[in-house]
Amino acid sequence: MNCVGRLIVVVLFEGVDLLDVTGPPEVFSLARRETEHAAGYEVLLAAAATGPVTTAAGVRVLPDATFDDLSGRRIDTLIVPGAVELDDRRRVRALTDPTVVEWVRRLAERTRRVTSVCVGAHVLAAAGLLDGKRATTHWSTARQLADEHPEVRVDADPIFIREGDVWTGAGISSCLDLALALVADDLGEAVALRVARQLVMYLKRPSGQSQFSVPLEQVSTTRRVEDLRHHILRHIAEPLTVADLAAHAHVSDRQLTRIFKTELGTTPYAYVESARVEAARQQLESTDATLQHIATACGFGTVDTLVRAFRRRLDTTPTEYRRRFRTAVSTHS
Repeated sequence: MNCVGRLIVVVLFEGVDLLDVTGPPEVFSLARRETEHAAGYEVLLAAAATGPVTTAAGVRVLPDATFDDLSGRRIDTLIVPGAVELDDRRRVRALTDPTVVEWVRRLAERTRRVTSVCVGAHVLAAAGLLDGKRATTHWSTARQLADEHPEVRVDADPIFIREGDVWTGAGISSCLDLALALVADDLGEAVALRVARQLVMYLKRPSGQSQFSVPLEQVSTTRRVEDLRHHILRHIAEPLTVADLAAHAHVSDRQLTRIFKTELGTTPYAYVESARVEAARQQLESTDATLQHIATACGFGTVDTLVRAFRRRLDTTPTEYRRRFRTAVSTHS
């Protein structure tokens, strides 16, 4: 393998998420080690000024270079992390600094491929780099991204998406999956898998892997919908039809559908299916229960229905999911 120079630039700014900054460089460092430095990766942290940058975790990080220092260099990969704040309703909102957006726009012109980590997709979108493209971000800010940038085709489900030379990743630990995919693109799957083993990851997850818990973590602003959500989880093995849920909430079927669409951005049927997949996922990870038991306990009824839901929601099968992500085995009684 010939040594090829690949300059990786990670963008720094105040309030940036720490793991977004430190995760990808660790992957590239291990790739260098696994190839005896033939990977040719050089990682630089760049910011507007030379002083320490305080991350959201309170840890200060010192840049290697300023954005101006990079003006004459060709960049192989630009990695743009993100930052968030909580609004007055405790909802997560992505932040974008106009100065950072402008620098990203300029740097992208000299970059072979541009990537975002987690809510860094909002910075790419503000820079016009996601126009007309399919992109992902952390599930908690996906609706914000879609609302603020209708020209972007937001897909909150996959852990990362590649559109030509633009890659977007979900959050937060999926920054490792994205970086592994970049390594695989450069050096092949075998090297990426060796790096994944060094990271003690079960495997290098494919881009289509879902952000699993997305619908269940959305925050409602009304007590009625929160009550419905808890009711669904407590009665997950029961039919839970629209009529059942409407009766529990003391509203009409039509009004229930409207409430779910407004509050959670989905339909009652889709939400219930997501809740069931989430419940099944947890059993697959932590028990050795049979698929039939899980299908019954989680309200799917049959194994075929369970399998179809997993294929639809997670692009995998229950058996494959268990093989990849089981963390402990306990005897089912």
